[in-house]
Amino acid sequence: MKFFDKLTPYTHWLLRIALSGIFLYHGITKFPAVAGLAQMMNMPLFMIYLLAMMEIAAGGFILIGGLGIDWASRVAGLLIAIVMTGAILLVHWGQWNFAPSQTHPMGGMEFQFTVLMLGLYFLIRGNPHRALTS
Repeated sequence: MKFFDKLTPYTHWLLRIALSGIFLYHGITKFPAVAGLAQMMNMPLFMIYLLAMMEIAAGGFILIGGLGIDWASRVAGLLIAIVMTGAILLVHWGQWNFAPSQTHPMGGMEFQFTVLMLGLYFLIRGNPHRALTS
């Protein structure tokens, strides 16, 4: 168990890398498809650009926060919470299961709710270890 105890200060990176991957991927891949996404979601084009930029910022800030910059973790958590709340309310509400269905072709809110909770964790908690070597 001493081996795992030595790794404990670095385990936040497991969540950070996963969250960063999700948000950087979804943000970057929106840019080539903004017009189609805006039409599909019945949203103004600038809102899709704003969403993409928020996702990219969240992905970057969650990594920067891991370097000991507490405010970056909290800002990332806030951005994640905003994006996921919007996704749940606008697209996934009414179905829990992530699998697409006739009423929810984009699937339910199971995944988005989980990511929302991770965002809220970083918003409220900030950096659990405040630095890489703690």
